[in-house]
Amino acid sequence: MLPLAALKSTLAVTVGLFSWLQQTPELSESHTGLCRTEEMAGVEYIVCDVPLDRHAVSLRAVDESGKSYQTFAAVRESLGGREARLIMNAGMYHEDRRPVGLAVQDGRMVHEAVLGTGSGNYSMRPNGVFYIENGRAHVRESQCYLDEGHKPELATQSGPMLLIDGELHPRFIDGSDSRFVRNGVCARDEGRTVTLVLSRKPVNFWDFAVFFRDRLDCRDALFFDGKVSSLYYPAGGIDYRQDRLGPMLVVTDRDQGAE
Repeated sequence: MLPLAALKSTLAVTVGLFSWLQQTPELSESHTGLCRTEEMAGVEYIVCDVPLDRHAVSLRAVDESGKSYQTFAAVRESLGGREARLIMNAGMYHEDRRPVGLAVQDGRMVHEAVLGTGSGNYSMRPNGVFYIENGRAHVRESQCYLDEGHKPELATQSGPMLLIDGELHPRFIDGSDSRFVRNGVCARDEGRTVTLVLSRKPVNFWDFAVFFRDRLDCRDALFFDGKVSSLYYPAGGIDYRQDRLGPMLVVTDRDQGAE
């Protein structure tokens, strides 16, 4: 019989393996709401348009003690009774799931920006920042964001950029065999709408970026993650979490009495 510690380790690995085998979420054809399904080049995507005049978007990176939330349940418990309409992972993170780069939560910086000089997706410069400032959403290349001196209510840094002023990231390769379930973000309607996207099957960076450009008409778009890309969308019956998560974006109803 395995020692208790070894048994726990084996169980954790087994649970992790099964999480990778989860079927990616789908929406019924009759569903109407924030999210819908779109298809391009044989890949289906869940696309969620969040109008900022009716919904508030916030970042959950760390709790009051400085620890990461890691799960949808922990994020929902932090909302003070408000209902989460949608939660999506949103940015790179350390092993303890705290953010690697810029994170501004409720107007307070909890981690400073890091441009990235090592290996991995985050360091495939240019990386970028998704932020909301003065009620408008934006995606901006990281160095430009820093040079412009923004003071956002929310910001999360990730990488690489998928689109920069309508052009694909220069290091993307058409036909690449590096394919994962991926998620990302762009801002549309002059920043009035946040558009979040999750692929329903593995896709490479090139095709993912082309979907944002050609189907969604985005000018700037940011990659959030692959492999662990996750989505909580209760209106569509989706509770799809691949692993412990780092920073997350949370959508709630906006107080219609507020400015």
